[in-house]
Amino acid sequence: MNASSLTHTELAITGMTCASCVKRVEKALTAVPGVNQASVNLATERAQVNYDPAAANAEALIAAVVRMGYEAQPITANDGHEDRQTQARAEEARALRRAFTIAVILTLPVFILEMGSHIVPAFHHWILDTLGRENSWLLQFVLTTLVLAWPGRVFFTKGLTALWRRAPEMNSLVAVGAGAAWGYSTVATFLPDWLPSNALHVYYEAATVIVTLILLGRMLEARAKGRTGAAIKRLIGLQPRTARVLREGKLQDVPIEQVLRGEHVVVRPGEKIPIDGEIIEGRSFVDESMLTGEPVPVEKSVGMSATGGTLNTSGSFTLRVTHTGADTMLARIIGMVEAAQGARLPIQALVDQVTAWFVPAVMAAALLTFAAWLMWGPAPALPFALVNAVAVLIIACPCAMGLATPTSIMVGTGRAADMGILFRQGDALQALRDVDVIAFDKTGTLTEGKPALTDIHVMNGFDETEVLRWLAAVQTRSEHPIALAIVAAAEERGLSLPNADDFQAFTGSGVQATVEARKVITGNSRLMSEHGVDVAARHNAGHGETQDPIAAWGAAGKTPIYVAVDGQIAAMVAVSDPIKPSAAQAIATLHRLGIKTAMITGDNTHTARGVARQLGIDEVRAEVLPDGKVAAIEDLRKNGRRLAFVGDGINDAPALAASDIGIAIGTGTDVAIEAASVVLMAGDLNAVPDAIALSRATMANIRQNLFWAFAYNVALIPVAAGALYPAYGVALSPMFAAAAMAMSSVFVLGNALRLRRFHASARPAAV
Repeated sequence: MNASSLTHTELAITGMTCASCVKRVEKALTAVPGVNQASVNLATERAQVNYDPAAANAEALIAAVVRMGYEAQPITANDGHEDRQTQARAEEARALRRAFTIAVILTLPVFILEMGSHIVPAFHHWILDTLGRENSWLLQFVLTTLVLAWPGRVFFTKGLTALWRRAPEMNSLVAVGAGAAWGYSTVATFLPDWLPSNALHVYYEAATVIVTLILLGRMLEARAKGRTGAAIKRLIGLQPRTARVLREGKLQDVPIEQVLRGEHVVVRPGEKIPIDGEIIEGRSFVDESMLTGEPVPVEKSVGMSATGGTLNTSGSFTLRVTHTGADTMLARIIGMVEAAQGARLPIQALVDQVTAWFVPAVMAAALLTFAAWLMWGPAPALPFALVNAVAVLIIACPCAMGLATPTSIMVGTGRAADMGILFRQGDALQALRDVDVIAFDKTGTLTEGKPALTDIHVMNGFDETEVLRWLAAVQTRSEHPIALAIVAAAEERGLSLPNADDFQAFTGSGVQATVEARKVITGNSRLMSEHGVDVAARHNAGHGETQDPIAAWGAAGKTPIYVAVDGQIAAMVAVSDPIKPSAAQAIATLHRLGIKTAMITGDNTHTARGVARQLGIDEVRAEVLPDGKVAAIEDLRKNGRRLAFVGDGINDAPALAASDIGIAIGTGTDVAIEAASVVLMAGDLNAVPDAIALSRATMANIRQNLFWAFAYNVALIPVAAGALYPAYGVALSPMFAAAAMAMSSVFVLGNALRLRRFHASARPAAV
C-alpha cells in the first residue's frame, strides 16, 4: 500500500476503561480492510487511523468500534470536540459521583450487618436476637442486588458482553468477581441445603464493597483525567470567540469561524487579538507570553505580524487577516500538543505485550486458585476457594498499566506547552532523554541574527567611503543578514548607492557584481582564492597600520569579510552578531546535565572558535556549507552518540531532519519548524535544557508508574491467591483487593499530575 495514498483520521472513542480495551479497539480497527495502522490512546480517548480511502471509510471504522461495544465519532478541525469532551468528562464525573453515592448508601448497611458481626461479638448477638440470621441475610441480599443492578450495572453489561465475545477486560473481572460472591451468597441464603453446613456463609459485603470501591476509583480517575488535559483547555480558551471586522464600511462582531482571509479586523486596547494577521494601521505593545513565555510586551507597528490569542495591552490597530481556521498559529500549536499527547512512545510496546495476554491469564489464575483451594484448602474449602479466586480477579485489573504511560505523556507535553516547548512528534519526548550531544547553528540561534558592521580596514590606495559604497551596492542584491547589516551601515552614513549589475551569489561563500565599471567580489577567504585574489596582501595595511586584524576579530567573535575590487584586495570589514543573553547560561546548564555541546556554522574558523570560547562550547565545525551540515552531524554522531540539532533557518531544515532530534527556534522559519521534532516558541535558549530536563522527568514518571503497576500485580496476585495463608494464616479479602486496585489507578494518575508542577532546576544561578 502506497503511504502517500493513505488517509489519516482521528476518532473519539468512549467507553474504554483499561489497557485491554485499548487493545480490543486497535484490533477491531486494524481488522477493517484497507486500514494500514491504528493507534489508540486511553488517556486522550482517541484513535489515530491510517487507511486506504479506496477500501475503507470513516463509517466502516466507527462500525468496527461499535461492534466491540464502544462508541466512536470522527474528529475534525474546529469541530468543538474538546468542548464536547470536556462536557462529557464532566458529565461522566457527575454520573460516577451519583453512582458512588447511591452505592455507599446501599453498601453501608450490608457492611455493618456482616462485618460488624465479625468485629464486635455483642453486635453479632444483637443482630441474631433482633433480626435473626435469615432476615439479616435476606436484607443483605436485597441491598446487594440493588447495588449490582443499579450503580454496578455497567460492570455487568459491558463485562459480560466482552466475556461473551471472548475478549475479557476489566469490567469482566469485576463482573465475574462480584457476581461470584453474590451468586454464592444467594445460594447460601435461599438454597442452604445445597451447601455443606460448614460452608454456609454469605459474602454480600464483598460484592457491594468491590463495586463501591471501584466506583470510587473511577470517580477519582475521572477527576484526575480532567486535570490532565488542562493545557489544551487553556490553549483553546485563549482563542476569542468573535472578531470586530470592517465590512461594508461598518464594524461588525463576527464569529471567529466566519472571518475570511484578507478582511480587516480592528483590535482595541486590552483586547485579545482574535486572529492572525498583518498590522496595516496603528501601533501598540502586545503581550505574547502565551506563545513565547516572555513577560515583556513587544512593540508592534505597521507591517509586523500579530498572532491570534495574544493580548493587545495599549494602543489600537487594524490588521489584515492572513490565516484562519486550522492555519492560525494557535490552532497549529493546539494540533501539535494534541498530536504529542496522543503519541505512543517506544516504551509503550512493553505494556502492549503484557496487556495482550494479561486479562485471560488473570482469569486462568483465578480458576487455578479456585481449584487449588477446593482440592487442598482447609475445611470449609469451598468458601476459601471462592474468596481467594474473587480476590485474584479483582486485584489484577489492568487499569494502572493502561494509564501509566499516556497520562504521563499528556501531563508532560501539556506542561511543556505551558513553558513554550512544543513536541511535534511524541516519540521525541522519549528520545530527548538519551541525547549525548546538542549541536547549535550559530546565526539566529546562538546569536540574535541581527548583525551590525563594526570595523572597516581599508588597504593602501583605496578610500573607505568609496569601498563602503561599492560593497553596500553589491549587498543590496542579497537578503543575507550580513548583507542587510552592511547596507544599513552605508545608509546610516548617508551614502548614495550606485547600481550593481551582473550580480552573482556563491552559496556559503559570498557575492559579486559590477559597480561603476568595477568588478567587486566580497565574501570569505575561500571565495577570494577561487577568484585568484591574494588575501596575503592584507598585511600591507593602510593608514599606517601594520597589524593584521583578522585574528583579533575572530577572537572577539566577529565575522571578517574580504572585499576585492578588480582582482585586488581592497578592504576587510568585520560584522558582529550579538550573542543571545541566554546562550551562555543554556550551554552551562547542558554541561551540568552531562551533555556535550557543538556548533555547526558556515562562518570562518576564527570567528566560530571565538564564539565557542565565549560560550564554553565543546566542539566546533566551521566553514560548513549548507549542504555540508548533514555530513557534520553524521561526524558528530560517531561512536553511537545521539545528537540533537538546534536551528532556525531554511538552510537548517536538512540538518534538523537528519539529526536524532531536531529542535527548531519558533521565531525562525516555517520550513525549519516543519522539519523539527521539537519547537521552542521563544528565542530563549534556556528552553533547550528545560526540554531535556522535562523529557527526563516525564520518562522517570512513566517508569515509576509502570513499576507501580507491574510490581503491584506481581506482588499482590500471589497474596490474593492465598500464598501467605499456609505460613502465616493470612488471606486477602476481596474488599481490600478492590480498594488496592482502585487506589493503584488513582496513584498512577496522581503521580503523573505531579509533572504539572515541574520547574527546571538544573540551571546554574549565574554563569
